[in-house]
Amino acid sequence: MGGVPAEPPGADGNGPEPAPGCDVCAALARQRVVARRDGDFSRVVDCDVELRRHPHGRRR
Repeated sequence: MGGVPAEPPGADGNGPEPAPGCDVCAALARQRVVARRDGDFSRVVDCDVELRRHPHGRRR
């Protein structure tokens, strides 16, 4: 199957935004930047998942 290879997950930079004022989210966002820069897209996705799941007083 020819064509253009798909980008790895997380390569597009469209992950979740960190919550304003949250140190945990800010740290995850920094880790994600480093992982993306290093081409570690598995870690980028891990950071995205953690950002989405990090609670900010939300009820489940």
